Amino acid sequence: MSAFLEVDHVDRVFDLPDGGTYIALENISLKIEQGEFVTLLGHSGCGKSTLLNIVAGLDQPSSGGVVLEGRQVNEPGPDRMVIFQNYSLLPWKTVRENIALAVDTVCKELPPGERTAIVDRHIEMVGLMAAADKYPGQLSGGMKQRVAIARGLAIRPRVLLLDEPFGALDALTRGGLQEQLMRICEESQVTCIMVTHDVDEALLLSDRVVMLTTGPSARVGQVLKVDIPRPRHRMEVVNHPSYYALRNEMVYFLNQQKRSKKRKGQVAVPQESSGAIAAHGLEKVNLNLGFIPLTDCAPLIMAQEKGFFAKHGLDRVTLHRQPSWKAISVGVADGSLDGAAMVAGMPLAMTLGSSDFAPTATIAPMVLSRNGNAITWSRKLYDAGITDLTAFKGHIQADPDKVHTFGMVHPSSMHNLILRYWLASGGIDPDWDLSLAIVPPPQMVANLKAGNIDGYCVGEPWNSRAVQDGIGVVMATDLDLFPDHVEKVLGVSEAWAQQHPKTLVALIAALLEACEYCDDRRNREEILAVLSQPDYVGLAPEVMAPGFYGSYDRGLGGEPEALYQFNRFFVDKSASPDWVQSLWMMAEMARWDIIPFPKNWVEVTERINPSGPYLEAARLLGLPTAARDRKPFTLFDGTVFDPDVPLDYLNSHMIKRNARVEEVRIDEIFSCSISLPKGA
Repeated sequence: MSAFLEVDHVDRVFDLPDGGTYIALENISLKIEQGEFVTLLGHSGCGKSTLLNIVAGLDQPSSGGVVLEGRQVNEPGPDRMVIFQNYSLLPWKTVRENIALAVDTVCKELPPGERTAIVDRHIEMVGLMAAADKYPGQLSGGMKQRVAIARGLAIRPRVLLLDEPFGALDALTRGGLQEQLMRICEESQVTCIMVTHDVDEALLLSDRVVMLTTGPSARVGQVLKVDIPRPRHRMEVVNHPSYYALRNEMVYFLNQQKRSKKRKGQVAVPQESSGAIAAHGLEKVNLNLGFIPLTDCAPLIMAQEKGFFAKHGLDRVTLHRQPSWKAISVGVADGSLDGAAMVAGMPLAMTLGSSDFAPTATIAPMVLSRNGNAITWSRKLYDAGITDLTAFKGHIQADPDKVHTFGMVHPSSMHNLILRYWLASGGIDPDWDLSLAIVPPPQMVANLKAGNIDGYCVGEPWNSRAVQDGIGVVMATDLDLFPDHVEKVLGVSEAWAQQHPKTLVALIAALLEACEYCDDRRNREEILAVLSQPDYVGLAPEVMAPGFYGSYDRGLGGEPEALYQFNRFFVDKSASPDWVQSLWMMAEMARWDIIPFPKNWVEVTERINPSGPYLEAARLLGLPTAARDRKPFTLFDGTVFDPDVPLDYLNSHMIKRNARVEEVRIDEIFSCSISLPKGA
């Protein structure tokens, strides 16, 4: 069922006099129900009024749109009434005449007597009958705003849009008008969207508070549900048990964005000194990029082989095959690699610091692949009747002294997080009931064959290789467990990104073209032939084909499956930065005490997953710029992850470590120079 009012992936980009652009709003999506009161909250310049004007039809989005009761909003209309901060009354008309002007214009089909009755009813509604024949110059500020409210409601709008309607009023007048507005809206069942800076006003009036991040590229940072029952009265609201917790949440968000706004104003633009700008206007064209030999390294390989790097001015790109994910992180941290394909959580762990890594400011400006993993355990275990998690748990309990070991590629990888989640869903504690070991992907099969591990979670082709060798069976793919998850990202240090902004955009543009090429299944056979070269993955195409090009055999005796979404690179906005899943990864890493969960998570995800370079590259290529949907998702066991309340998700799990929630001093981390891994 569609919402009463829907703001659907709205971007607003303004052209600047110098030929540049300013991105005011980025990917704003909201669904508002009839009779709901929604407040837009944020610092000045975050695009609140711009969004309100788009809903009103006074401005047009650069992309996306607004739908009201199934009809697209393209222009102003009487179904939406705007009440501005400055009242907008005609000074030569009385209170009655100002309201009558609106009613006569919109309701001209009604008889004069009925129109007069509507005017009088709304004057009485706001308590101004005694001043009905006075002019605006004879009224106080509060009375003028009441006239504006009466005029807005008199035309019976479907949506009332309020742009800081009480901002110019004194506290006493403002409080009285807020109470009146609540009463009127509840009686009229009108849907309201209000812009404000005032957190107390937002709490008093709203059903939901939509908090916007600072511009440029302002987006929805957090949505807060106000669970205070109606009807509301100011003193009762203040005394409600949830009041101060909700208020503190909003103030904390605004303080995060205050720091962000200050930082954005201080970002230095590299100076184009002699010799600093290379060919094509790029700061650097000789790049060293790292990868691990897996099927989903295809975008980097094909960007090189199909000339996409060269097309975008990156004339000399060298791809470096690395032995482990730790080598990838070390290379980006010490600058020997300009960037790399990283496991999804690595930029988060590198930035926030983990048990084996000191904080190193790292960003993930695009996603390189989604899905592509599986959980494999030994054929010997399976043939012994251990065919599901329930049987495995019983097997562990029957012999608690026996240590079972499973391999994963890196603590911050989706392989580790999905494997842990899967085991815990079956009542198996991945730290106490068995042992998890870090094993580089190419060594998984050999360790399984030698009996060093009982199973593993890894990307292809190493699951299919175990099946083909007869030593393993695939118990689950990530299409079973977490379809559409982020798998690999482009990782670069923030210092590098700031020194080479044009190069970063060119790099993303080249990889975007490669991602699109890799998602065309007509190219998959050719891609496998390229990946089979010794400098890349170095395995025969038929070994790498399952899931990527051919059918997928789990080794369980059934017919091989056609898993068309097993490797995803481009379709359905796959390459767009995905801060919602980054937030889930931080919650899961905190669950297992790999990192602390950042209390200022909005600020952290915004910093680590910047959208600006990706959007610029997409516009350069003429590709859609809509970002991933910001919405809750449900995991395979029915657990819901809501990006507005990540701590509720973190606290909901029975099997977990002592999760830490800490304020992350993000500016201190990002102002530091290179920090090498501990012990490196």
